[in-house]
Amino acid sequence: MKTRRDFIKQTAAFAAGSILLPPFVNSSKKIDNIGIQLYTVRKEMLADAIGTLKQLAALGIKQIESAGSDKGYYYGLQPTVIKKICADLGMKLSSGHIHLDDKWKQTLEDAVLSGQEYLICSSMPAAGQTVDNYKKTAAAFNKAGEDSNKVNIKFGYHNHDFEFEKQNGQVLYDVLLDNTDANLVHMELDLGWVIATGNDPLTYFKNYPGRFPLWHLKDMNLQKKESTEFGKGSLNILQILQHREQSGLKYFYVEQEEYTHSPLESMKENMNYLAKLKL
Repeated sequence: MKTRRDFIKQTAAFAAGSILLPPFVNSSKKIDNIGIQLYTVRKEMLADAIGTLKQLAALGIKQIESAGSDKGYYYGLQPTVIKKICADLGMKLSSGHIHLDDKWKQTLEDAVLSGQEYLICSSMPAAGQTVDNYKKTAAAFNKAGEDSNKVNIKFGYHNHDFEFEKQNGQVLYDVLLDNTDANLVHMELDLGWVIATGNDPLTYFKNYPGRFPLWHLKDMNLQKKESTEFGKGSLNILQILQHREQSGLKYFYVEQEEYTHSPLESMKENMNYLAKLKL
């Protein structure tokens, strides 16, 4: 599979028309309850998980989404420990990226201990860019959603680029949406990947209202062909946020993969940008 950067480079020209969106008029509501996908600070979390969480809390982050690492889903911490650390810092570990594999039962048990509300599968459990495989995957996701519901956790899936490929004229991501139970499988829409493939998130909000309670929010610099700090790219962040109700949004997590500064300095810049927006 292509890397994120390689794919964005190949699709930047096509994506430009999709992300240069007209501005909306601001109202008086400020953006709050901001989250971060910890992949943004992946090296920092591995080096000093507790210290990094403290720095994120100091920036005003309220929601945390974990990701897989060389030290596991909780960066070497026990699920109950990271739960308490986040709570003590005024944050919530509300979501986590996981794999749907032979360790699924343990993953689910650990998520209960961590207090997570969502478990998000971060990759397709089986390779195969076919409608048939996506229907089989949808069935597996529905089952995982049933398992999760039994312990009061919501299961979901995070898209990349390849899900928007087509077979026989069918968009594979749409096959996944059409064959999963909306009450069991909650989609986390990576806005960057949607746009990079030449698609429009607002179209998905319209066609599948309420299906996207989670987002990955990122800006993209088309000249450098990489993610960047908010306001330096071409994504109209305000307009996207103004369609949050149609999306069914509950949490969004800032994700940035390349940086003008250090990851934490870039996050500070992102937070300052969001603080100036009014919905």
